Amino acid sequence: MTYSIIVNISKKQLTLYQDGSPEKSYPVGIGKMLTPTPTGTYNIINKAPNPGGPFGVMWMGLSKPHYGIHGTNNPSSIGKVVSHGCIRMYNHNVLELSSIVPIGTIVTIIR
Repeated sequence: MTYSIIVNISKKQLTLYQDGSPEKSYPVGIGKMLTPTPTGTYNIINKAPNPGGPFGVMWMGLSKPHYGIHGTNNPSSIGKVVSHGCIRMYNHNVLELSSIVPIGTIVTIIR
């Protein structure tokens, strides 16, 4: 099985694909105007459970330095334009996603 992720910035939605077919979608918080979420194609390069601070219960780093998909200690921020460019998820959703996708998974971020 091959997994991939597409983050749609305008929809504030992350969709997990398995072998090219959409499997699950999750609401996300995205970067604000001064620190937008970068578009492009990246890979998940690491996973760090319980990173502390505003990153919730899981950090999945992207191949673009300083950017990642992570949980949040502020669940009311999901669905909003609030981050410093990272993709925020509800903690239970990021735990589920991180248990499915391996390191190396392609993440495409589109407007």
